[in-house]
Amino acid sequence: MIDKNSPIPIYYQLEEEIKRMIQDELSPGDLLPSEREYAEKYDISRMTVRQAITNIAKEGLIYRQKGRGTFVAEKKFEQDLSGLSSFSEDMRNRGMVPSNKLLSFKVISNDPHVASILKTEPNAEIYEVIRVRLANEEPVALETIYTPKKLVGELQEPDLSISFYKYIEQKLQLKITYGQQTIEASLANQEETKHLHIKKGDPVLVMQRISYLENDQETPIEYVKSTYRSDKYKFKMQLKRD
Repeated sequence: MIDKNSPIPIYYQLEEEIKRMIQDELSPGDLLPSEREYAEKYDISRMTVRQAITNIAKEGLIYRQKGRGTFVAEKKFEQDLSGLSSFSEDMRNRGMVPSNKLLSFKVISNDPHVASILKTEPNAEIYEVIRVRLANEEPVALETIYTPKKLVGELQEPDLSISFYKYIEQKLQLKITYGQQTIEASLANQEETKHLHIKKGDPVLVMQRISYLENDQETPIEYVKSTYRSDKYKFKMQLKRD
């Protein structure tokens, strides 16, 4: 409900009301009432309605289609950055089924950039694994993993059908203790649009992570670069002020 006598701005009250409806009553793909309908229902100006709708759209909860209206967006997956977990673990915690589509699996060497990140010899053999990560059969991320062959041994294609962390910790009996991670915004390139079912130039989130083992905190066990669909994924973390 809208209380015109409240010190809370009317546009903000409308935002909260629409968000409540999205949470409790509406489903992804549902059409929202028009600006005119909201204005008439609450006896407020269309400019006020437009401001509320624009703010909610910026949060990614709704999207507009010219000539059709405003629709409820798919809910984004949230990854908590306060802990180190795999994609598969994240999806299972949400009650979803994770899976992979393997695009490329090979051994590379003489890649100075990757070798420097993994702190291996320049000519060391390194596995390069490129795969699409899916949740309930829907593509969410394009992932490239680099891992030193000397640390993981003879990696086989069937090993890549499961979580790479699960392979390391259960099959190799090694323990991953910490990682360093960066996230930045980017625009989808041709390869990413092909496998993530998005358009070239669409916004994406690029995550790069370097992970270390408990008994070797100098040599990384993996360097992974993942490109996430920004319309499907968001990251969150808890910040503590010193």
